[in-house]
Amino acid sequence: MSQLHALVVYVPNSHLEAVLMAIGNAGAGRIGDYSHCAFTSPGTGRFTPLAGARPFIGNVGTGQEVPETRVECVVEEEILDGVVLALRATHPYEEPAFMTWPVNGWR
Repeated sequence: MSQLHALVVYVPNSHLEAVLMAIGNAGAGRIGDYSHCAFTSPGTGRFTPLAGARPFIGNVGTGQEVPETRVECVVEEEILDGVVLALRATHPYEEPAFMTWPVNGWR
């Protein structure tokens, strides 16, 4: 098994299932004999689109609050780029908020 990375992404609830399926189909969330493993928790995303933005939700210059879900899963390093491509292709925001980092000591 290669180096594992944690992936955290914030998804508007309207697109949660599509993003979960896309990243899972790309290999994220594989743990032993299980696929599509993820932890989700609800929250509120806050942002203000600036000039030049093409917001999926809201208007340029106006603060916005959106019900979102935080998705956490593990991804093997060699497929991380493909998982991020699947995330970006499915996530409705032009700038999806996500983070990745190596996970040490977990298997």
